[in-house]
Amino acid sequence: MSLVIQKGTSLRADAMQRLKKNHAAVLGMYLLLLIVLAAVILPFTPLLADPNAQDLLVKNTQPNQQYWFGTDHLGRDIFSRVFYGGRISIAVAVLTTLVAVSIGVIYGAVAGYASNKVDALMMRCVDILYGMPFLVVVILLGKVLENMTAAWAADLVDLFTADTDSDDKINAVRTAIEPLVTMVPLFLAIGALSWLTISRIVRAQVQSIKKLEYIEAARSLGLSHFTILFRHILPNCIGPIIVYTTLTIPGVMLFEAVLSFLGLGLKPPNSSWGVLIKEGADMMLTNPWLLFFPSLFFSLTLLSLNFLGDGLRDALDPKSSKD
Repeated sequence: MSLVIQKGTSLRADAMQRLKKNHAAVLGMYLLLLIVLAAVILPFTPLLADPNAQDLLVKNTQPNQQYWFGTDHLGRDIFSRVFYGGRISIAVAVLTTLVAVSIGVIYGAVAGYASNKVDALMMRCVDILYGMPFLVVVILLGKVLENMTAAWAADLVDLFTADTDSDDKINAVRTAIEPLVTMVPLFLAIGALSWLTISRIVRAQVQSIKKLEYIEAARSLGLSHFTILFRHILPNCIGPIIVYTTLTIPGVMLFEAVLSFLGLGLKPPNSSWGVLIKEGADMMLTNPWLLFFPSLFFSLTLLSLNFLGDGLRDALDPKSSKD
C-alpha cells in the first residue's frame, strides 16, 4: 500500500484560485487593466491629437469616422480628451491612495501595538481630524499651494525644453507635465485626510494579532518591537489593506470628479474625467456625446474597481465569501 503525498498550497495560491472563480472580479480586473493601459500609453502615441487643440471649423461635430467621440464647442477632439483626462484621473486616484494608505497603515499599526495610553492619545487625534470639514480643508490647501505648483510646472517645462524647440514640442511637454504638477495640492490634501479609516482598520487588526501565541514567542526570543510589528504582524494584515486600497481608489476618483465638477480641481484647458463630465452636463441637451463618453469610461472604471475589490475581499477572507 503506497502513500499518496499531496503537495500543499500557499495562502496566496488559495486566494488566487478563489479570485479566479469570481467571474465578475476577473472581468473587472481585465477591463480595468485595459482602460489603464489605454490611458497611459495612448497619450504618448500619434494616435491621439492634441487634446487642447481648437478648430472652430469642426465644432460640435457628432461622432464619425474622423472624430470617434465627436468634438466640443471649441472643436477639440473628445476621443483625445477622454484618454488624456483618464490619465489625470487615474494618476490622482492612485497617488492619493498610496499616500493615504501609507500614512494610515503606519499610524494604525503603531497605535494598535503601543500601550493603552499611547493608543488612546493617537485615536483621539484621529477623532479630532474626523471632525474637520474635509472639503473646506482641501479647497484651502489647494488655494494656498496654487501659485507654488504653477511655478513648479513652469520650471519643469523649461527643464525639459530648450529655446530652440518648436512651439508644438513645448505645448506637448506642457500638456504632459502641467496637469499632474498642478494637481499636487489635491494629492496632498486628499491623501493627508483620507488615511483615518484605514488607520482604524489596521489598528483593530494589529490589536487582535499581537495577542497570538507566535507573537509571544517572538517576544520571548528577544526580537525588537520594530521587527515584531513590521515583520511579523503587518504582513498578516495585508489582506484588509489590499481590499481597502482597491475600494478607496474609486472614492478618490469620485471625489476628484466632484471637485473638478465644482471648478475646484484641474484648471482649463486641461481635462480630467470630472472636467469633461462637467462640460458635458452643461451641454447635454444639444451635444449629448460630450457627457456620454466621459461618463461611460468613468463608470466602467469605478465598476471594475468595485468588482475587483469585492473579489479580493472574498478571496483573501474565505469567511466573508458567499460560497
